[in-house]
Amino acid sequence: MAPTKKTKKSTESINNRLALVMKSGKYTLGYKTVLRSLRSSKGKLVIIANNCPPLRKSEIEYYAMLGKVGVHHFNGNNVDLGTACGKYFRVCCLSIIDPGDSDIIKSIPSD
Repeated sequence: MAPTKKTKKSTESINNRLALVMKSGKYTLGYKTVLRSLRSSKGKLVIIANNCPPLRKSEIEYYAMLGKVGVHHFNGNNVDLGTACGKYFRVCCLSIIDPGDSDIIKSIPSD
C-alpha cells in the first residue's frame, strides 16, 4: 500500500505544479509546437503522456537530448495530462518555456 500512496502523492504534486505553470508561466501544447520550441532551444522541460505514439516519443526525446532539455514521462494518458493542464481536450506532450512561479523544473528529475 505504501508505494501506491507515494505515487499518488507525487502525481498530485506534479499536477499542482503543472496547474501553477498553466496559470503563471509560458508553455506550448502539442507535438508540432513542442518540436518548434525544442528546435529553437526555448523549452526547459518536456512532459510526455504515457500513450504517446512511440515514433513521436522517440523524436521528442531525440530533440530534447540535442538541446539538453529534461524529459518527464507523465504517469497517465493524454486525457489525464489534458485534465492536469486544466484543458478539456487531450494533450500528448507539452513543453514548459517559462515555469513562472512554479518549481517544476527543479522538482521533477528528468528520466
